[in-house]
Amino acid sequence: MKKLIVLIVLLATFMPGTFAQKKIWDETQEEKTARMKWWTDARFGMFIHWGLYAQAARHEWVKKNERISDEDYQKYFEIFNPDLFDPADWAKKAKAAGMKYAVITTKHHEGFNMFASEYTDYNVMNTPYGKDIIKQWVDAFRAEGLGVGFYYSLIDWHHPEYTIDRVHPQSARTKEEYDKLNKDRDMNIYREYLKNQVREILTNYGKIDILWLDYSFPGEFGKGKDDWGSVELMKMVRELQPSIIVNDRADIKDYWGGWDFTTPEQFKVDKWPEENGVRIPWETCQTFSGSWGYYRDEHTWKDNKQLLVLLIESVSKGGNLLLNVGPTARGTFDERADKALAEMGEWMKYNSRSIYKCTQAPDEFEAPDNTLLTYNPKTNRLYVHLLDYPLQNFMMRGYGDKVKYAQFLHDASEIKIGKPHGYWIEQEHAENDINLLLPVNKPNVEIPVIELFLK
Repeated sequence: MKKLIVLIVLLATFMPGTFAQKKIWDETQEEKTARMKWWTDARFGMFIHWGLYAQAARHEWVKKNERISDEDYQKYFEIFNPDLFDPADWAKKAKAAGMKYAVITTKHHEGFNMFASEYTDYNVMNTPYGKDIIKQWVDAFRAEGLGVGFYYSLIDWHHPEYTIDRVHPQSARTKEEYDKLNKDRDMNIYREYLKNQVREILTNYGKIDILWLDYSFPGEFGKGKDDWGSVELMKMVRELQPSIIVNDRADIKDYWGGWDFTTPEQFKVDKWPEENGVRIPWETCQTFSGSWGYYRDEHTWKDNKQLLVLLIESVSKGGNLLLNVGPTARGTFDERADKALAEMGEWMKYNSRSIYKCTQAPDEFEAPDNTLLTYNPKTNRLYVHLLDYPLQNFMMRGYGDKVKYAQFLHDASEIKIGKPHGYWIEQEHAENDINLLLPVNKPNVEIPVIELFLK
């Protein structure tokens, strides 16, 4: 009997939605998987960080990094006028790059709203631009068939009732200093404001596919789920948009329905992330350079191969890539971003079959050196991404009884399958090894892909 009780306790801990005590949303695991299928099939999306900080052009955290006061930051609000903003052009660029969805900042930590809001004057309608950027953006991206998502910052460095914490521009060092700074501030008022604004963005723009809340930082002089009212907030989100997909930064990962996917930031995972030993949906958010917002003088931009490897490696471990663009204050993409998107799009034009609807290869397939594998379970095809192009003979150990045909993906040209040959290879190879006879010259593709039709 004691063993049975222990088993039930373990199931309650490790099987959310079945025995979990804390539940926000009444949904089975199967229903959740079906709800998220379009997103896990898509694999590749665009992140857009845009706000008043684009005018400073030196990082989206410029207000914090330089400890700028509200009064000094106000100049950006008073002149914000992205007169070259063309959301249809942005949407076409995202689609041409091979992206299937996009997420835009409706409000970042600076507190400025890129949408029309009834709850604050600190929004785009009161700038010289005077038009709802989010409405235009949603319409344009939907017109291209792309999924639309909203980023909303839980943090707010402008709201007068938001209590000053360790990531605030006015951050202090001691409890006494924080108490003095916050004596007239009331987080209850801010919590209601936060909830009202999330209701606005999930009510005024039709069906929204993704909500990206950012972010919790519990601990001393920090903020977590109780500060945001995350449980009630998420209940409202689920009621307003039942099919929406939500990230995991509201600090309620112990609630079933409190999140849908995890979000390693600027980080390449070494394996498919897990919770309680179970693989979970995940997406890495990454920048072209070292900043999310437009940073004119930041020059550590990743090259095309690095960006493609980010995408391929994410899919090879069962995840998505959300790749960020930080538009300028005029409303255009940086020319470096345009170049990067175009180059990725050229590769995706011919090789997207190894990305869309793909996932981690079954454990029985060993990745040869300097390769990444992805797998489409529906078509039963395996994709071998050649990060370092080999010399003619490409040995694949243990594949002999698994492969019936091989071709390059970019042009569907056959690759002959044979047995490993040569004195040293013949001494070392096993009966089930095969050799793919590749052309001497690398195809004119940044990362060539071999498509294997499996038995």
